[in-house]
Amino acid sequence: MGNIAMVDLISQYRHIENEINDRFREICESSAFIGGKYVKAFSSDLAAYMNVKHVIPCANGTDALQLALMALQLKPGDEVITTAFTFVATAEVIALLGLKPVFADIDEQTFNIDVEDVERKITPHTKCIIPVHLFGQAADMDAVMNLSRKHNIPVIEDNAQSIGCFINQEDSKGYTGSIGNMGTCSFFPSKNLGCYGDGGAVTTNDDDLAHALRMVANHGSAIRYHHTMIGVNSRLDNLQAAVLYTKLPHLDAYNTARQFAADYYDELLSDVEEVVVPFRDQKSKHVFHQYTLRIKKDRDGLANHLKQNGIAHGIYYPIPLHLQEAYLGSEYGEGDLPNSEQACREVLSLPMHSELTRPIQETVINAIKAYYA
Repeated sequence: MGNIAMVDLISQYRHIENEINDRFREICESSAFIGGKYVKAFSSDLAAYMNVKHVIPCANGTDALQLALMALQLKPGDEVITTAFTFVATAEVIALLGLKPVFADIDEQTFNIDVEDVERKITPHTKCIIPVHLFGQAADMDAVMNLSRKHNIPVIEDNAQSIGCFINQEDSKGYTGSIGNMGTCSFFPSKNLGCYGDGGAVTTNDDDLAHALRMVANHGSAIRYHHTMIGVNSRLDNLQAAVLYTKLPHLDAYNTARQFAADYYDELLSDVEEVVVPFRDQKSKHVFHQYTLRIKKDRDGLANHLKQNGIAHGIYYPIPLHLQEAYLGSEYGEGDLPNSEQACREVLSLPMHSELTRPIQETVINAIKAYYA
């Protein structure tokens, strides 16, 4: 069978290559690379899909987080609470803007932010909460939004890994990224909805925030050469927008394929005592950006065994953010966020994508079973 990759973007491309190639050719022949009809069309279609008023496209998911924070016009030293168990971009943009990242622990089942710990970390300086919908599963948005209302703190949903995940909680009903004040998307190629380079977007139902976001993304300008606020240059190009415009109608099918693959992984692993399969919160539709196991015995040995057998895997993430050198200060030390630290010692993600076949999955799981035999 050969080496097994984490994602198979080539097979996915084969299903839509005629549409992609035709649209790329159209764009190249018109030279409409910046802006253009596909940027507008994709933004409009994504807003309709997510049932939000505004989609502000930008260059990548990290920029989306930065734009969202800049639109809130926070002041240096203001505190932003987020999870310690996520990709560094979530905390990186907080620090880059002179704000203070405050790390909360995670729920040990979902890997998402522990809202009770968030409340313990709130101070008079807390000006924003950023929950991350990790690995394709929604955070507890009812609890997050209750805190937001109680303390009058805006919420930015980091939706980089969970686009298409539907929340059906008591008060929070809708797609991830549509519940808080703003949501941020990443369209990195390996994401459930990915382009062929970098791309991102911010979603919001707030007209004032949407106006501010568009200005921030365009050098702080609403009228050309009139700059009323400090901004940046962050835009989604027409080629990437064309890819996303083409793929968006397939997003639900892509996510369903991932769910079927996750179910089969669960079935194959049902008798392997050394691993714990992903928890599924019944209040949201897990879309499995990653299929992440907890390995209760010799995670690193298993990872090396998979590598030797040509099976790709991921450890997302090996070090929690509060213990990363860039963020390690007097406030944090080992043992401060025990659930995050334990997850970093145990997690291992298996190949997961919309084109995954059962024979490939069987090969992966047989390798795991052979290691523990």
